[in-house]
Amino acid sequence: MTVSGATADVSPSPAVAQHGPVAGFGHLLAAEWTKIRSVRSTFWTLIAFVIVTIGFTALISWVTEANWTGPHAAARDATALADPTAIIFGVAVYLGQLTLCVLGALVITSEYSTGVIRASLLAVPRRLPMLLAKVVVFAIVIGILAEIVAFGSFFVGSAILHSRVSVSLSDGGVLRATIGAGLYLTVFGLFAMGIGTLVRATAGAISIAIGVAFLLPILAGLLPDTSFWNHLVGYLPEQAGSLVYLVHITSSQRVLSAWEGFGVLCIWALLALGVGAYLLERRDA
Repeated sequence: MTVSGATADVSPSPAVAQHGPVAGFGHLLAAEWTKIRSVRSTFWTLIAFVIVTIGFTALISWVTEANWTGPHAAARDATALADPTAIIFGVAVYLGQLTLCVLGALVITSEYSTGVIRASLLAVPRRLPMLLAKVVVFAIVIGILAEIVAFGSFFVGSAILHSRVSVSLSDGGVLRATIGAGLYLTVFGLFAMGIGTLVRATAGAISIAIGVAFLLPILAGLLPDTSFWNHLVGYLPEQAGSLVYLVHITSSQRVLSAWEGFGVLCIWALLALGVGAYLLERRDA
């Protein structure tokens, strides 16, 4: 190509020749936001997350209030009076994380099943920035929604239980537990995303994530009640992370404090994502 009699040098720069066109991280975030919001399964999974979490909060709170003077009332009343947030968040968060396990795995595995990952890697040959952008977008979307759901669940549950037990955000540890419920759900979703990056198969990733969330606690309950096993179980992802949305931690759960337990869950998520990132760099798409 000549301009004013001179030949312009249109050969690509060494960086572009080696890695392809370099996209700024802002563009990567925009691309991942477009992908996550344009997938129909994302919308329906998030709707299911809201309905399951807030719905079960209302159901469990209503059942507790309706049967306040029924069978086993004394034990139930003692639990409710000691820690009303355990009733508000317990079953709801436990089941709500199921939908986030599914979504966290789908965010990455659906790209492999549909072949979109190849197009993504052609556009952004540097794989780690692409994965980081995906993690950031997913964490922001889920983090905001999870906190909205956590506070919504608290207000719904506390309103239903108000005639039996009064609980407010100004009570000791309640605000931390409410914020912690949203943080727990967010990080567990990232943990599932890390599993998806490792496995790359939707069914396998969802099975592993749900197994960690649901099967491991059941198996842990079958272990002998000794100091060694209690400490070992206390560092599992669900057992450690769930402490952050409890106001009162029982003696059997005192392996870690609330924030220490949340920190352990964060380490599990970082390990899953870190190993997944390493394998993403090493394996073909």
